[in-house]
Amino acid sequence: MGYGAPRAARNLGLALLAVICLGPAAFAAPVTIAALGDSLTEGYGLPPDDGFVPQLQAWLRDHGADVTVMNAGVSGDTTAGGLSRLDWTLTPEVKALIVTLGGNDLLRGIDPAASRANLNAILAGATAKGLPVLLIGMPAPGNYGPDYKAQFDAIYPDLAQKYGTLYAESFFAPLGAGGDPAALAPYLQADGIHPNRDGVAKIVAGLGPVVLQLLGRITP
Repeated sequence: MGYGAPRAARNLGLALLAVICLGPAAFAAPVTIAALGDSLTEGYGLPPDDGFVPQLQAWLRDHGADVTVMNAGVSGDTTAGGLSRLDWTLTPEVKALIVTLGGNDLLRGIDPAASRANLNAILAGATAKGLPVLLIGMPAPGNYGPDYKAQFDAIYPDLAQKYGTLYAESFFAPLGAGGDPAALAPYLQADGIHPNRDGVAKIVAGLGPVVLQLLGRITP
């Protein structure tokens, strides 16, 4: 996702307009959205207030959204694990869903067809409940070969189009760096995989406007 300054400003403006049009009295209580994911969502290696979910919730509230973000991230979870938790994640108070899964499928070299089927089932389940969804992609590395990468990378835009979800092409895109490991290093923990506090802050600033758009799709 290209997060150039003009585009980011435009998207944030549109997202804020959607929330303003929704109106503060449209909901009787703070809106709850669930973030279904793995360690990136859970906040692996970070103090409780520094992870993705608490930083996202704070960012949204700072931008005028009365929202609670439910942390449904489990370290090590694959798309299959996320699917297995879907029904009890989507409790009655949940009004929208963020899906960030696939990283552990890649680490394990799971067949892209299986990952696609699991993500398809997650989106189908959310759609059946009338919930708007933000699907966040996880581009495959090249070490499994070009065919694997092409099959895996196609999953997210294909399913986003199929279900009409909001779509962000990569969780890590807001960090920029063009894939340069040295440029990413200041934003990652020592393991070189998980973002540190500053990295999460940049990710939240990049994804936040899209989450505001997600809130604008909620039906009171």
